[in-house]
Amino acid sequence: MFSTNQLYFAVLFVITFVVVLIWTYRKDLKLHRIHYKNAYVVALAALAVIALFTIITFSMH
Repeated sequence: MFSTNQLYFAVLFVITFVVVLIWTYRKDLKLHRIHYKNAYVVALAALAVIALFTIITFSMH
């Protein structure tokens, strides 16, 4: 299915991608705390709306 070199490349790519992602997130952590202070409220509201629509949809059938 995949050659050995392709698997090595995939593993190296995933490791590098995750490391760069973590490094970038840690670098921007101060800005995230300032600009996304109440992001959990928005996430909870979105989940509540989805749950409400699901309940309404299933109760109508």
